[in-house]
Amino acid sequence: MLGRFLSLVGLCLLAVGCSSTPAPDRPNILFAIWDDVSYPHVSAAGSKMVSTPGFDRVAAEGALFTSAYAPAPGCSPTRAAFLTGRHIWMIEQAGTHASSFPQVYVSYQDLLERAGYAVGYTGKPWGPGRWEKSGRTRNPVGPGFFARTSDPPYAGMRNWDYVGNFEAFYEQKPSGQPFSFWVGGSEAHRRFEKGSWRKAGKKLEDAEVPPFLPDTPEVREDLLDYAVEVEWFDSHVGRILEFLEAKGELDNTLVIVTSDNGMAFPRAKANLYDYGIHMPLAIRSPGRGRAGRAIDDKVQFVDLTATILDFAGVNHPGGPSELAGRSIRSILESSDEGLVDPSRTRAFSGRERHSSSRWSNLTYPQRSMRKGDYLYIRNFKPQRWPAGAPQKYGPGGELEPMHMAYHDIDSSPTLTQLVEQRDDPEIAPFLELAVGKRPAEELFNVVADPGCLDNLAGKADHEALLSELRAELEGYLKQTGDPRATGNGGIWDDYIRYSQTRDFPKPDEAGPDY
Repeated sequence: MLGRFLSLVGLCLLAVGCSSTPAPDRPNILFAIWDDVSYPHVSAAGSKMVSTPGFDRVAAEGALFTSAYAPAPGCSPTRAAFLTGRHIWMIEQAGTHASSFPQVYVSYQDLLERAGYAVGYTGKPWGPGRWEKSGRTRNPVGPGFFARTSDPPYAGMRNWDYVGNFEAFYEQKPSGQPFSFWVGGSEAHRRFEKGSWRKAGKKLEDAEVPPFLPDTPEVREDLLDYAVEVEWFDSHVGRILEFLEAKGELDNTLVIVTSDNGMAFPRAKANLYDYGIHMPLAIRSPGRGRAGRAIDDKVQFVDLTATILDFAGVNHPGGPSELAGRSIRSILESSDEGLVDPSRTRAFSGRERHSSSRWSNLTYPQRSMRKGDYLYIRNFKPQRWPAGAPQKYGPGGELEPMHMAYHDIDSSPTLTQLVEQRDDPEIAPFLELAVGKRPAEELFNVVADPGCLDNLAGKADHEALLSELRAELEGYLKQTGDPRATGNGGIWDDYIRYSQTRDFPKPDEAGPDY
């Protein structure tokens, strides 16, 4: 799996720049984040469907993290959790999609700016949401840089010149001032240009079909179109690294490259299964330890926030916005690989509202814990539809046909095939996996079952493990003040959604506990 990555490591170890160097007092911070990319889909992780030399360089000259988990399977809550260093259930409205961002939860970018850093971003920042509704005067990521545009090769890609706008930011800041810059890719968010894979020279047989999707030409083509978008943003990451190297800044920069949530396919994005929350993560640190390591420790995005502040020498003010994570600087500066810090055994994620997908704008509340080989998921409202209600009202108030909704799944050729061919016995099980209601508890051995298809909850030989993980998750949620664990979970359904809302039929079973 890591063969290609290890070959890149070999090349890296021949380079002078990969030797250990002292850590600077105030390193720069470069954070680059894809939109909607799952862990398997970087070539450093063994994928043959994509080629990601930018990401791979960071991994080869730093570390590849094999067990990094997003705080949520959706963009807005993940970005808010990372910016604040707190789990989604610890940041109120910011922990759900398309709401607001209370000022009491301070952004690490604000802290760095107060400490003398130049801060900024280009591309996609925190969002969707309305930061001004909380009294903020700018996006929590900082001031935006968008003056330079590009001509992307395929429709669906933004015309943002990520590299050019970073260069503009760099050139306008005072010489010698440390910076913290956020490069937010819009790729690989849908929509994709259908058939772009052919123009890019990819082959249908190269597509890597996950086990929760049917292996059909339509799905393979959709996956390859997705791969083209993954590669486009990666090319910008590689060019930014080259720019920093030319400026003599690369070895003075903490570089973090990751994604916000999983790929925009059924049962991935907006789900707490492994393809929804297991993220690619590569980090190249200043004063780094031995390069080219694969790290298996469980790492959360809230740990990355603490790590950035640690490297910058900036203390968090604590109080109501106290950090939930722990710095991984010691891992980055060590020479060990595999499991480095034995105390890092767990990673937590959660989900509330994603899109407007249910009657009365209701959420689909979930929490999960990844520990050892297992992923435990608690579904607090199993009576609700996880992918959104199957039926909605049209713009004229008419009730549309069944299976024309499911708005927690991004519109795609894959979803269209699942819906249109739902009577095909070869396709029907995959639609059920994507949209069917789920039990209150799910338990998966993700090492043996990365597609999360075999629910072990309820099986006699896993009763003890299920009980242990249930108690551990519940204890942590109570310790960290999750309203779902402290009796005030309904507050999530009351937070205002500022983006588009839809109208759905009231479920027959809707009542006080629905």
